[in-house]
Amino acid sequence: MVNRDFSHQRESYQRGELTESQVATAPDVQFAQWLDEAIAAKLLEPYAMQLATANSLGQPSVRTVLLREYTADLLTFYTNYDSAKGRDLAAQPYAEVLFYWAALERQVRIRGPVTPLPAAQSDAYFAKRPRDSQLAAHASAPQSGEIADREAFEQRFKQVQMQFEGDTVPRPANWGGYGLRPMRYEFWQGRPNRLHDRLCYERQDDNSWRLSRLMA
Repeated sequence: MVNRDFSHQRESYQRGELTESQVATAPDVQFAQWLDEAIAAKLLEPYAMQLATANSLGQPSVRTVLLREYTADLLTFYTNYDSAKGRDLAAQPYAEVLFYWAALERQVRIRGPVTPLPAAQSDAYFAKRPRDSQLAAHASAPQSGEIADREAFEQRFKQVQMQFEGDTVPRPANWGGYGLRPMRYEFWQGRPNRLHDRLCYERQDDNSWRLSRLMA
């Protein structure tokens, strides 16, 4: 029987602090600053985020997706609409994402409603993808569906390659983007003795932001 005990392992976070006087008034500015610092630190895919959704029964799911565009009002990512996350978002159009940058001892949580992007925006992004990634979007449909084995999966990819040989690969109708509108941000900076800094921004009815500190 497998048994692993990590109860004696400890890390002391020493890299920084996060105070109310340090952070930007607007959370999108603060997030952009931290993301830029993660990129400058040459972390692997610092724009990767864990996306948490729930289905119609309230059962949660989490997976890693890539942030593809960030504005003050929207975080965008792309997937198959028929995937597990697509079905979750159709049933419960609300999600939370988590960015974890271990080397910087930082994480950011962002929560809000999620809506599909306009078709033209999904078309424009799909056209930027490498051709093999475009083909994979066709070969992996329905995403999250069962397949017999790896060989069968690779055979599907070869069939799609032949199908579109010499032609532009169109965006699948069931593949495209989503936008998450932030309603809540939480910035976490690791500190010694587990007395971590946690600052939370919550969007108010007038679209201003309320800043508060949370217990670690």
